[in-house]
Amino acid sequence: MSAVGANTSPAIGQVHVLADSEKELPVPKRQRLGIAVVSELDSLKASSATKRDRKRQSRKQKQLEKLPEPCSSDDVLWKDIVSVLGGEAIDAAIEDGKDVQAPLVLQEEVELEVKILGSNGDGIAVPVDSKQPWAVVVPLTLPGERVRARIYRHARLHSFGDLVEVVEPSSSLRDMSRVQCKYFGSCGGCQYQMLSYESQLEFKREVVVKAYQNYCTAILEENMPEILATAPSPLQYGYRTKLTPHFDGPSKSVRKGSRKPTTEQPDWLQIGFNRIGTRKVLDIEECPIATSVINAQIAPMRESIIQNSHTYNKGVSLLLRDSLDTSVDESVDRLSDAFNKHICVTEPKSTVREKIGEWVFEYNAGSFFQNNNSVLPPLTDYVRNAIFPPSSTAPSTLTHLVDTYCGAGLFAIVLSPHFEKVAGIELSQDSIRYATHNAKLNHISEDKISFRAGNAGEIFAVVQDFPRDNTAVLIDPPRKGCDEFFIKQLLEFGPKTVVYVSCNVHTQARDVARIVEEGRYRLESVKGFDLFPQTAHVESVAVLRRVD
Repeated sequence: MSAVGANTSPAIGQVHVLADSEKELPVPKRQRLGIAVVSELDSLKASSATKRDRKRQSRKQKQLEKLPEPCSSDDVLWKDIVSVLGGEAIDAAIEDGKDVQAPLVLQEEVELEVKILGSNGDGIAVPVDSKQPWAVVVPLTLPGERVRARIYRHARLHSFGDLVEVVEPSSSLRDMSRVQCKYFGSCGGCQYQMLSYESQLEFKREVVVKAYQNYCTAILEENMPEILATAPSPLQYGYRTKLTPHFDGPSKSVRKGSRKPTTEQPDWLQIGFNRIGTRKVLDIEECPIATSVINAQIAPMRESIIQNSHTYNKGVSLLLRDSLDTSVDESVDRLSDAFNKHICVTEPKSTVREKIGEWVFEYNAGSFFQNNNSVLPPLTDYVRNAIFPPSSTAPSTLTHLVDTYCGAGLFAIVLSPHFEKVAGIELSQDSIRYATHNAKLNHISEDKISFRAGNAGEIFAVVQDFPRDNTAVLIDPPRKGCDEFFIKQLLEFGPKTVVYVSCNVHTQARDVARIVEEGRYRLESVKGFDLFPQTAHVESVAVLRRVD
């Protein structure tokens, strides 16, 4: 408040009672608008701003203290934080109210010791000589390394930092000569290019181990099988059959300005993938983990976008998908060069054709299908051998297969020669249409295989004619896993064998715990599969047998 306002004006809402010494004084002049009054308003605004800041800080504190959704990426990270800091230290920090009081300053550079490689692919480190339990998540770092990182965000009992320098690299793990991508370290797509492939597979096995330790406690005390070694991908580079680069739209000022066709890339236009730890797009011209057909299409795709950049007002997600040429008749010899010619599909509503071993599949380009077909033959072989163990001397009684979440029919079709009857169940009518077409494409009779539209409330109602004692069920759900109602229906159906294929081992471990907790099933084996080399992602297959 100004000096004038402080001397002549009471606070708003107060009454100023004149003292005797003031009664003889002349009446003070009315304050000019814009001096004292505005000063008082400024004081009120400042007070309101302070209240808003306090509320904002309170909301932020509640968000920090809020526990993450179980099995979410934040929850998986939290489990890693607990393993590094220790449960007792964390409990003490929470009790003392220090769990949200970061000992580090934003934008500060700190030296750290990396303790573990987290399940999400980032190093989990602790500050050197820190007296307060606190972790820092730093991408592209490895266990045993000493690094320098710049802190950019705080969370509960941990912060996030950008890697500035590897002060002491791990001589046994890090070898930058292995890196084959010029964008590695900036692009958020790959995390492990500096590792040997053997190390990548072992780290992925550890992810599966930790997932079952964290989310499948129901069977940890007994009957927990050893987690098997991660199955490698035949291709470690050039394997990805689908890329989805994108770009953001221009700013408002650019949209309002004069824009004309150009052959020069505008400053605002960045076409590629997100930078590590941000939502900003990194401009890319190639991707070594994608197939050669996709890489050949990136340059003309970029050129077309640049030439038409003046027409874009919003961001766009793009599609590049490796496909056999669907214009070639399906009756052509499947070993011929004509049939095996590859093209790149960019229209989401187009049909893609893919060959998996001796099998051929067609599906909508925008729909889900595994992006590394080099590993699909060993994956489907493993599932077949899990259902029918080669070491078993007794004849199998399994004659029927139910493939839930069947999609375009991959597992149902590939495994069909080993069963009398196969049923694929899907909620999507479009997937049912393609799966039925693929069965005909592979000359499988309708008497043997059928694809049925299931209702989420009665998923197994369409296979009540299948004998449960002779039936195996295959589950291949999306990342969120199975809901409790699905598992309830599965247990009521009661198949002899369950094979659970998952793209999210954490939700798989949670679901397996639900399946075995009543004692009706036992977990026989768990094995990871590397569908995405150079990344932290791992798929997993769990095999369960009914206890009779």
